[in-house]
Amino acid sequence: MTWHLIGRGPDIGRIVLGTALLAAGFGSAGGAAHAQAPSFPCAKAAAGSIEEMVCGDRELSDLDRRLDDVYAQASRKAANEHPPVLKAEQRGWIKGRDDCWKSSDKRGCVRDSYRLRIAELQAEYRLVPATAHTVFACNGNPRDELAVTFFRTDPPTLIAERGDGVSLMYGQPAGGATSYRGRNESFREQDDTALVTWGYGEPEMRCARLP
Repeated sequence: MTWHLIGRGPDIGRIVLGTALLAAGFGSAGGAAHAQAPSFPCAKAAAGSIEEMVCGDRELSDLDRRLDDVYAQASRKAANEHPPVLKAEQRGWIKGRDDCWKSSDKRGCVRDSYRLRIAELQAEYRLVPATAHTVFACNGNPRDELAVTFFRTDPPTLIAERGDGVSLMYGQPAGGATSYRGRNESFREQDDTALVTWGYGEPEMRCARLP
């Protein structure tokens, strides 16, 4: 089964969220600054690095600690995973986060990278409850099934399975509804019909909800 996952690095779809800055703490403020520190030692962060940016920003530090907690939960579920996919993916994610220095909005890129990675792990490792599970028949063929599981993450996510393929997609507002996009896949539901793109350059399919 092949996973198609998105959300690593500055080239991911942007999801604009709020801004908050953390002032550097000295003297009596040192305890508060320590409580707001990220999961890694800021003393080792290189000058001008993305890690230094995270250390100096309250919201990014909070997101880093949140990701550290979610990653620990995922690691427990992946204890018997062979090969160790989770560790390799996390190394790749860190590299992608650090590539945000190339972005014109470095802070927004880092923030979105954390948000998407947290949601990805929560959905992939079932760390949050599924909100719905629906099966569709595509292209008028009852055997061409698309199984979709939705998760209450931030942003919303779904995992779609079709044949041997699996795609994690992130929700994006679209005209009062929510559409979902993965690396080369998309999903948009209209009543009992889903409009689905599955694979790069592939035409849109109409998939009917099965009872």
